[in-house]
Amino acid sequence: MAGSVGSVGPGELQRRLGVTDAVVVGLGSMIGAGVFAALAPAAAAAGSGLLVGLALAAVVAFCNATSSARLAARYPASGGTYVYGRERLGDFWGYLAGWGFIVGKSASCAAMALTVGSYVWPGQAHAVAVAAVVALTAVNYAGVQKSAWLTRTIVAVVLAVLTAVVCTALTSGQADTVWLDIGDDTSFTGVLQAAGLLFFAFAGYARIATLGEEVRDPGRTIPRAIPLALGITLVAYAAVAVAALVVLGPRQLAEATAPLSDAVRAAGADWLAPVVRAGAALAALGSLLALILGVSRTTLAMARDRHLPHALAAVHPKFKVPHRAELVVGAVVAALAATADVRGAIGFSSFGVLAYYAIANASAWTLAPAEGGPPRIIPVTGLAGCLVLAFSLPLTSVLSGAAVLVCGAAAYGVRRTLSARRAP
Repeated sequence: MAGSVGSVGPGELQRRLGVTDAVVVGLGSMIGAGVFAALAPAAAAAGSGLLVGLALAAVVAFCNATSSARLAARYPASGGTYVYGRERLGDFWGYLAGWGFIVGKSASCAAMALTVGSYVWPGQAHAVAVAAVVALTAVNYAGVQKSAWLTRTIVAVVLAVLTAVVCTALTSGQADTVWLDIGDDTSFTGVLQAAGLLFFAFAGYARIATLGEEVRDPGRTIPRAIPLALGITLVAYAAVAVAALVVLGPRQLAEATAPLSDAVRAAGADWLAPVVRAGAALAALGSLLALILGVSRTTLAMARDRHLPHALAAVHPKFKVPHRAELVVGAVVAALAATADVRGAIGFSSFGVLAYYAIANASAWTLAPAEGGPPRIIPVTGLAGCLVLAFSLPLTSVLSGAAVLVCGAAAYGVRRTLSARRAP
């Protein structure tokens, strides 16, 4: 039974997560990632149009979330859009989605790990980042229930910190709502670029879909959990963005390296800045925990189909987790965390994940009403939005992201050619 938590086969994952756990995993991926990492570069792109960019990112994310929820309910297996693209569009499109997700989200993992390092110990950010990756990989290895419990604790603390920031900024004498007016520093292309960067912050609801094989009663749980997690995140992001804008203004916000710490200082609450720094580090840890969880499950699904080494499809007999996939993902992310740049990783990640969701929307478009398909306007809007935002990102992000997708497609072609030659 789909909702059973009893015995499972040696190569299967166990269904342990309910609606609350699934929402928490999604929140752990989203809450903090954008507020602490993407808000400043988005403000640099959009200026006083930051909130318009946030709204546009939210619309695209809503369409993606709806498409993903309907697909996940029909195909409740590990792998997310890798599985949906394969089943609805063909093997190549599923592979390309999985490739884009693994590469893009590995960059996200590195960005979150480096965010932890920059807040905990700025002088040794890379070393702290690597240590964080190793520690959280160990937590995930011990089982998904422990991961969900730790994520729930992190989300509660981070929401409390963000609430303190918002209340402090909005009630201070420095708050000026004139900064919310859209001025001459805003352009259409700037708003699109900001939306693409902020999309990085909303993409965490994919963790719920990629855990489809570990969710109880996925036909009901996933369609409830994804929009709920997205809605909570949007409210939190909008409140924090408004609070930062009214005390810093768009220009100062764009130049900030730690925007929320700067916001509480500008509001005259210097005592709160260390708390915000701790909250930022904890938020990035929560995102990193859930990101590693999602990437390892997509790796598992691709390894099962031999698009990646089949040895990575192993499931631990005791912990019921894809332990080899988790160890390999942890090693790759640790290497990236030792060498990567945070802001560059955000743009690169956004391109890969937008490509991933473009395939998700195309897959959802093929669902008939009897299969639980969404209204056609949802996947059409989501697909168009993903493509527009992807190619509105900074040029370096577009070029590097496109190059990685082309390399993945070439590897797929080579593998298919070699397989055909070996066939009788």
